[in-house]
Amino acid sequence: MKINNRRYTGSKYKLIEWIKDLITANCADFRSFFDVFGGTGIITATMLNDVQKAVINDFLYSNEICYKAFFGNKEYSPQNLKIFVDNVSALDKKKLPDNYVSANYGDKYFNHDDAKLIGVIRERIQVIYEGGQLNEREFNILLASLLYSFDRCANTVGHYDAYIKKVCLSNFEFELIEPITGNSVVEIYREDANKLARRISADVAFVDPPYNSRQYSRFYHVMETIAKWDKPPLSGKAMKPPLENMSEYCRVNAPIVFNDLIKNLNVRYIVVTYNNTYDSKSSSSRNKITLNQIKEILNYRGNTKIFEKSYSRFNAGKTETTDHKEYLFITEVEDL
Repeated sequence: MKINNRRYTGSKYKLIEWIKDLITANCADFRSFFDVFGGTGIITATMLNDVQKAVINDFLYSNEICYKAFFGNKEYSPQNLKIFVDNVSALDKKKLPDNYVSANYGDKYFNHDDAKLIGVIRERIQVIYEGGQLNEREFNILLASLLYSFDRCANTVGHYDAYIKKVCLSNFEFELIEPITGNSVVEIYREDANKLARRISADVAFVDPPYNSRQYSRFYHVMETIAKWDKPPLSGKAMKPPLENMSEYCRVNAPIVFNDLIKNLNVRYIVVTYNNTYDSKSSSSRNKITLNQIKEILNYRGNTKIFEKSYSRFNAGKTETTDHKEYLFITEVEDL
């Protein structure tokens, strides 16, 4: 599986060529790239061949695991990975005992037997890593592979805010991801973006923050819980853990924190993506930052060009959005 083989709200995969072409055409002689809100990592993956150094950041633990798996520079043994896959593929999931995953997510987010196998694989990855049979890169690759594999069969519309109330068919298959090779140096962080911005220098910063009240830590709580494997108590119909990693970008003071971020980016170019769902009928989808606010904030840093493209956005519900557009802002910073 490749890095784009994952369902993710706000993914820019279908816009990637448009974004890359605009960055290449409007940002002169850049050699370093800072992906401030990395998400799936598809933007960093696309820009790797054009830079000598990339920095990618996201506050979700599951995303950090995936970055280390795809972009890590530590050695790993394909043979070790193959042995693991062969061993778990030989298991009869119908005969496996129940575990944390099947008890909480079985016949909800996954078929019950699939959930048993997912739980067994996750536990086995942890045990053999702690036992010294896997190095850190192999651990990350196997765990990222599990996340990508169960995402393909999850009984959802593309996120885990809720599951589809229907019979869950058994269709889970454990497959390995394909790590990305290249000559670029990749630095990986899991930090508050506004704090990290004060420490990172780069030629280009790519900024694609959340804009509405939908918290990514809640959208992808199943991935977070299985990745961390801390087995927290879960509650509610959606089986969510206690609150954590709640983003200020999804609250009313989003313009303030966005302004703080932009003001403290130490880069030559700032690239911001934005979509025009501000007037959405859905309150949870309605943007916390307006188009004009973004323009004003960016213009304080330098000359800003604005590009737009008609685009059918990801929509998990029934809310209709007409004349939907994706905007790309490119600011040439004047106050370095």
